[in-house]
Amino acid sequence: MAEERNKIYFASDFHLGVPDYSKSRQREALIVHWLDSIKEDAAELYLVGDIFDFWFEYKRAVPRGFIRFLGKLAELSDKGVKVTMFKGNHDMWMFGYLTQEMGVTIVSDELIIDRSGKKFYIHHGDGLGPGDAKYKILKKIFRSRICQWLFARIHPNLGMAIALGWSGHSRLKNMKKEVFLGEDREWLVDYSKKILQKEHFDYFIYGHRHLPLDIKLGESSRYINLGEWINYYSYAVFDGNELKLQYFKQ
Repeated sequence: MAEERNKIYFASDFHLGVPDYSKSRQREALIVHWLDSIKEDAAELYLVGDIFDFWFEYKRAVPRGFIRFLGKLAELSDKGVKVTMFKGNHDMWMFGYLTQEMGVTIVSDELIIDRSGKKFYIHHGDGLGPGDAKYKILKKIFRSRICQWLFARIHPNLGMAIALGWSGHSRLKNMKKEVFLGEDREWLVDYSKKILQKEHFDYFIYGHRHLPLDIKLGESSRYINLGEWINYYSYAVFDGNELKLQYFKQ
C-alpha cells in the first residue's frame, strides 16, 4: 500500500554544473537518489533557487546536461507531486520550458503559502536586506527583458560560454563552506525580523546563504536557510505539524 502523500519538501542551491562535469554528475546522482527517497510521500516539492549554476532558455535551445535530474522531476510531476522552482541569481533565465515539459511552477521572487494552519514566506534570498547594492543593480539588468532579448540574439555556443565563465566565479566553485556570521550579522535574519514587525509568518525559508541554519525569531517564528548540496546535502521537510531541517545520507 502506497504511503500517503502529506509531506512538503524544500531544497536549494544544488548548483549543478560546478565545479566540473565529473563532480557535478556525482552530485546529480545523489540528488536523484534523494528525490527517489521522497517520491512516495511528497505532496509538494519547492526548489528554492540556484538549482543550476547557469541556466538560460533560448527559444529552441536549453543548456545541455542534467538529464537525469530533469527526468526525475518529470517523474515526480507525473506522479502528482506539485513541483515549484524559484529563480535564483544563477538560474533566473527560466521562461517556460520546465513548465511546458513537466508542469513545474516557476516563481520569480517571494511566495507566500499557508499549509496546515502555518504561514510560510519563501524566497531564494538574493538581493534582500541592506547592502549589496552592486548585485541589486545587476539583478535589475539581468532581469531586464531588453537585456534578455539582446543576450538571446547571441549564438548559444558563444552565449553559454560567456555565461559559464561568469558563473565560474560562484562562491561554491572552490568548494569552501560558508561561515556563520552571528545572528545580528545575518542579513536574511534581519530582513525576516523586519517583515515580522508588519506581518506574522511561522516560517521564513531561504536559500542563497549556502549555510544550513535554523534560528528562532521571537516566540512563534523561525528562520530556515536550506544550505547547499556540495558540502551539506541539507533540506527541510514539513509533515503538517513541524518544519525540520535535515541532511540526506545515502
